[in-house]
Amino acid sequence: MAFAVMSMTDAAASRVRDIVENAGGDAMGIRVSIRKGGCAGMEYAVDLVTEASPKDDLVEHQGAKVYVAPEAVLYLLGTRMDFETTTLRSGFTFNNPNQTSACGCGESVELKPADLAALAARGDAVVRAS
Repeated sequence: MAFAVMSMTDAAASRVRDIVENAGGDAMGIRVSIRKGGCAGMEYAVDLVTEASPKDDLVEHQGAKVYVAPEAVLYLLGTRMDFETTTLRSGFTFNNPNQTSACGCGESVELKPADLAALAARGDAVVRAS
């Protein structure tokens, strides 16, 4: 069994597939990364992938492919990615156990690296067949 960095809901998988289909060409999936920014210090970044990096972790669900940038792995361990549509916005959301706070507008977050020993002890590891 191999360790999966994060998981995604059916709604997120559907949206990823839609993005890839609408992008056409060489689109393979999306990449999730973390970058510095916003009032809380960090932001989730979602970009189209046309060429996968061998260093990326791949998360697949219902045919959708999400590549996780290597520098984001420790911040995303145990995260569940969803896609939500509300009256005011639509977009990917991240239920991240490593998030310690968020700004008022919800666009930036404060993250801590995952505690690997605690994850292993609680059995929170998400696994997938190799």
